Amino acid sequence: MSLLSRLRGGDRIDADRLVGRVEAVDRFVHVVAGHLPEQRLIGAHTVVERAGARLALSRDHTVVALAGATGSGKSSLFNALARLDLSPVGVRRPTTGMAHACVWGNLQGANRLLDWVGVLPRHRFIRESALDGDDEAALRGLVLLDLPDFDSVERSHRLEVDRLLGLVDLVVWVVDPQKYADRVVHTRYLQAFRSHKDVTVVVLNQADRLPKDEVERVLDDLRKLLDADELDGVPLLATTALHQPAIAELRGLLEQTVAERQAALRRLAGDVDVVVGQLSDVVGPPVAEDEIDRNTVRGLTDALSVAAGVPAVAEATERAYRHRAAKATGWPIVRGWRRLRADPLRRLHLPEGPVEAGTPIGATSVPDPDAAQRAAVSLAVRSVADRAATPLPAPWSAAINTAARSRLHDVPDALDHAVASTNIHMDHGPTWWRAVGGLQWMVTLAALGGLLWLAVGYALRVLGLPPLDYPKVGVVPLPTAMLLGGLLFGLLLSLLVRPLIRQASRRARRRAENRLRAAVTDVAREYIVAPVRTVLHSYAEAREALESARS
Repeated sequence: MSLLSRLRGGDRIDADRLVGRVEAVDRFVHVVAGHLPEQRLIGAHTVVERAGARLALSRDHTVVALAGATGSGKSSLFNALARLDLSPVGVRRPTTGMAHACVWGNLQGANRLLDWVGVLPRHRFIRESALDGDDEAALRGLVLLDLPDFDSVERSHRLEVDRLLGLVDLVVWVVDPQKYADRVVHTRYLQAFRSHKDVTVVVLNQADRLPKDEVERVLDDLRKLLDADELDGVPLLATTALHQPAIAELRGLLEQTVAERQAALRRLAGDVDVVVGQLSDVVGPPVAEDEIDRNTVRGLTDALSVAAGVPAVAEATERAYRHRAAKATGWPIVRGWRRLRADPLRRLHLPEGPVEAGTPIGATSVPDPDAAQRAAVSLAVRSVADRAATPLPAPWSAAINTAARSRLHDVPDALDHAVASTNIHMDHGPTWWRAVGGLQWMVTLAALGGLLWLAVGYALRVLGLPPLDYPKVGVVPLPTAMLLGGLLFGLLLSLLVRPLIRQASRRARRRAENRLRAAVTDVAREYIVAPVRTVLHSYAEAREALESARS
């Protein structure tokens, strides 16, 4: 098996599939924006930006970086591979803080790529002989970078290395026999590339400084260290910049890499794998958007109904029904007294019938919620958020709680408007009120007629005129029967309809309460439940996007 085949067992990356994965990460970022902490999305933003930029640039070029510590000989190796003295060589630190690049082939075609990588024009070189068909032609398309020392005492140099390592397609880590086991090299750099094994190569440079029998021992020891870094299987070579045959194996690997045109895709695929792994705890099992059950919504409606004054309005509706029924069915002679008493419902400034769309609705006089009622609403909202967040991974809990409270400041006005605009059907009384009221007028007029008749007879007797001859009902004069009968029948009629009024007033109360609760439920769903379900919908979309981004 060739060294290149070790990079991924011969598997190829489909460019279209990779583009789809990057788009899925981008879709994930947009879906969760505002729901998850921004610091959790830095890696995803970076991958989307870098992948988009790299895929838009030349895919005919492969950017390979030589990375190593001071004294590892990477600049000498760079010059040896280029067969030119391009990068300054030295043992004192720092030798240079800028990357140098050598391009095999057309430099103009690689300029945009080098601009993106950030290599200055004066540090760009070209192997023109690659165009002449000599032995450099096999590397046509290679962009080889000599990076600054990653252990430089200059912080700016280390930052430049870190930046470039995030952009190149393949990294050749150059270590020397003296510092190949350096803890900083392994913990800070090599271990960080364990998800990019397929675009990682390690070379033991300056192998000529070791006796021949020691080279294999050092390589075996280095392989164990790489296995501990979870870099098992990465190509490990022994090189020396002093002799061209000693770098032939590395040169051959670079030729295969350039010919395959897969390093950039594999690097980006590894970047996506890293991001997906970092975000794996953000999504979990699928969750339905209607995860908030009816009992939870009912508890929220209960708390909001009390805060909105629904019980007070319902009680006022019952008392108003009794008040109006008594006024409509009672004795006409006492109805005027009823009119002097305030209507319980009208005191709350509530409309009594249907409200046309667009009609301005003023504020009601429903009592404001007290501290206990506000606390109950807060607890109910928290219950909705907790219920919705229960099946979700931990990072979403804060988003759910924020969503549940996002419109809470608008709820009082919305509740007042909902109560004020609810038709509780108290704009007119039932037909039987008018029938009983008409009957009451009849018996009252009969009583008044009898009283007037008796008064006329009494006046005639006082004036000494012939008395009236009253018709009789049995032994009772008709005027007396009309007076007493009218009074007695009116009293009995009032007593008879009183139970009906009580029963009907309770029905009116229940009807008003049900309609008001329905209006409050609409407010609860719009202002509290709907934002929560929006987050649940975003979670579902994010989960789908992250699944699509998996390899």
